[in-house]
Amino acid sequence: AVDIQPACLGLYCGKTLLFKNGSTEIYGECGVCPRGQRTNAQKYCQPCTESPELYDWLYLGFMAMLPLVLHWFFIEWYSGKKSSSALFQHITALFECTVAALVTLLVSEPVGVLHIRSCRVLMLSDWYTMLYNPSPDYVTTVHCTHEAVYPLYTIVFIYYAFCLVLMMLLRPLLVKKIACGLGKSDRFKSIYAALYFFPILTVLQAVGGGLLYYAFPYIILVLSLVTLAVYMSASEIENCYDLLVRKKRLIVLFSHWLLHAYGIISISRVDKLEQDLPLLALVPTPALFYLFTAKFTEPSRILSEGANGH
Repeated sequence: AVDIQPACLGLYCGKTLLFKNGSTEIYGECGVCPRGQRTNAQKYCQPCTESPELYDWLYLGFMAMLPLVLHWFFIEWYSGKKSSSALFQHITALFECTVAALVTLLVSEPVGVLHIRSCRVLMLSDWYTMLYNPSPDYVTTVHCTHEAVYPLYTIVFIYYAFCLVLMMLLRPLLVKKIACGLGKSDRFKSIYAALYFFPILTVLQAVGGGLLYYAFPYIILVLSLVTLAVYMSASEIENCYDLLVRKKRLIVLFSHWLLHAYGIISISRVDKLEQDLPLLALVPTPALFYLFTAKFTEPSRILSEGANGH
């Protein structure tokens, strides 16, 4: 037996369970659902008890990779060729982000285990419930804003907060100890850069989280293709020998291949394993295409002409 009340208005307003005794359920008035719950088709607030899908984990992995990739970029950018501390800073950044990810999972529901409970993402509007608060009389607004995609929206903010705290605790000590090849003004520039890009990433998640959820596979593929082409042209790589002559170039190449594979898996979602896995054979294609066509474009000549102002 369920008490009969007027139907809920709005897309995300629901009735919270107040009392349950056997087959009797009593629900409250229509309003916002508590954290960790979302409305079902009958407009009742139901706890989020499902496990995230593979695509959800891939999205969280993408959001977790963003600060790590930016850390590595700015460390490499400001370390230069004179500093021997870049490798240690890279490892420290990886350690910071890994620990932050583990701690974030441990503090999320259920607390203490590397597992989270979530609500299924059904449509883009699930990310922007604040835009769907109903006004029954066109005067009074019923506020039903809640995290319908729990915890995919807020868990990213928690992760960024832990990343920032760990960076401020570990990185300055490391840089001060081992970054002897850099001037005093250059030692902490990679840390200062993080103090800029973390707020930017936070705003990006707050405003565009839903758009990123659906677009991140294509963002990964496009950016990884562009950055690989730019790196190979800037390094004047025109054949396989130029690629193999330095270990750093191979590391960059394999890193981009991993990003290619990540994007392909995210797009296909591996719904049909036997059909989707062969797509991974396309991962080396951009690099091979570049090497086969580099002799026609001659990146070294273009770079030299650009440096001479032609």
